[in-house]
Amino acid sequence: MAKAKDKNKETDQEQERVSPYNDEELEHFKKIILKKREEAEKELNNLHQQLQESMENANDESAYSFHMADAGTDAQEREKTYMLYNRTRKFIRYLDDALERIENKTYGICKVTGKKISKGRLEAVPHTQLSIEAKMKRK
Repeated sequence: MAKAKDKNKETDQEQERVSPYNDEELEHFKKIILKKREEAEKELNNLHQQLQESMENANDESAYSFHMADAGTDAQEREKTYMLYNRTRKFIRYLDDALERIENKTYGICKVTGKKISKGRLEAVPHTQLSIEAKMKRK
């Protein structure tokens, strides 16, 4: 009996978590996300190439001065590029998660309040899972 209630409760929660946006609107958001993902993939490839070149140049002593300040600057630039690379990879994961939510028809629902995320917010930050209200409470 308790299992049946729990199962009904889960089913009710799933029905409540259906996207407030229709299929046409979800397709609109999907296009935005796919465009941003394509741009992020290009950026990721550029950063990856920069990292490879930087590592090759670090091993090529003739290309660099032996001055410690130059070596420090080079290391700092590599670290900055690596951080940007990781940040871009994380962004792509967020976009992929948003695409999955679109496929599951759970896109556009705030994970904190359970309310609809405004269309304007989703167009500006299509991978968001938080409404403005929830975002402001976090700060």
